[in-house]
Amino acid sequence: MNRDELPVTFADVEAARERLDDPSVVKRTPVERSTSLEAMTGAAEVVLKLEHLQWTGSFKTRGAYNKIQRCLEEGDLEQVVAASAGNHAQGVALAATKLGVDSTIVMPTAAPQTKIDATRGYGGTVELVGNDFQEATAFARELAAESEAEFVHAFDDPAIVAGQGTLGLEMVEDDPEIDTVVVPIGGGGLISGIATAFAERSPETRIVGVQAAEAATVPESLDKGAPQTLESVDTIADGIATGGISELTLSIIDRHVDEVVTVTNGEIAEAVLVLLERAKQLVEGAGAAAVAAIRSDALDVDGERVMPLLCGGNLDMTMLRAILIHALTHRDQILRLRVHIDDRPGKMAELSGVIADHGANIQTVRHDRALEDLDVGEAYLIFQVETSGAGHARNIVESIADHGYEVDVTNRAAESPRDR
Repeated sequence: MNRDELPVTFADVEAARERLDDPSVVKRTPVERSTSLEAMTGAAEVVLKLEHLQWTGSFKTRGAYNKIQRCLEEGDLEQVVAASAGNHAQGVALAATKLGVDSTIVMPTAAPQTKIDATRGYGGTVELVGNDFQEATAFARELAAESEAEFVHAFDDPAIVAGQGTLGLEMVEDDPEIDTVVVPIGGGGLISGIATAFAERSPETRIVGVQAAEAATVPESLDKGAPQTLESVDTIADGIATGGISELTLSIIDRHVDEVVTVTNGEIAEAVLVLLERAKQLVEGAGAAAVAAIRSDALDVDGERVMPLLCGGNLDMTMLRAILIHALTHRDQILRLRVHIDDRPGKMAELSGVIADHGANIQTVRHDRALEDLDVGEAYLIFQVETSGAGHARNIVESIADHGYEVDVTNRAAESPRDR
């Protein structure tokens, strides 16, 4: 592809906006300032773009509707096929149903059940195939070829990119003076569309992409000048776990995106929790990635007006539980203690009393006697305790030690709160 001639133009984005004229399909999503994130990051102003409040819980309907509508303008269309980990599936299903077209969505077998159910609810037929997005995509392409249906790719399609670009138009209009926008990247369709809009309407705005560290392909793709693919990905942000980008999206990212950073699973989990606590917004891992980026050392937004994009809110409750446990453990609000005792009556009551004196709640407690390093008559008491944070946890550990017990924090990677 000649990168002097990009595959998506600003005129394409404007045309997509004209097609997306039905507010029951795509609505304009609000923005909301977060003074809490300003204090955490040093930014002059943090304005959250709440695209997770879209009808399907993500931006994906924009591209899907534009693609299917364009196909209908060009001729008859009876069926579309797509592959998705969840959000694209819902977008295609809703768009197809609204336009009177049948849709079949191939999803990985590990796709969250909430996203499977939602896709069916929007009128799509779901087939579960493969362990990841790549395997689901391969099957979906075969299915489309066999049935002569239109394949609707999640990102490698100019019509999809143009449709996602309508979100960029909104973001420019929401705050024309914004210094930096931060956009999650999976396959690159979203940031390509948004960057195309900003390049025309606000070229001085810095465009920053963010990927999950264990699913990052853009930095290496930019270095090598060609799309790179991962054999496997490992991220809680399933919405951006594509494991690859395309020549189409790479060409636009190379031209219009200023910087790409990565964030860890832990940083994403913490961002989910911060958004829930401080902004009262429940988002999925992909939706929290932009906030994870501005809170990380990888991106400096000090003194800037910055707009992180919350691109998706379809968070499976099982994943929410896992994220909360991880984040609370990191904050020492879930504390697992191993206390060495003489195995005599009253020890559990004594130690429970010490913990209770600090106003902490014991979730579970058990004896562990079957360990090689214990002598006869010795045991460990294993407590899982809820605390209010690191200071509270430290006080509990110190108090147990002051009562003459050897105590270890076993759900910390290295040192205990007492040692920090």
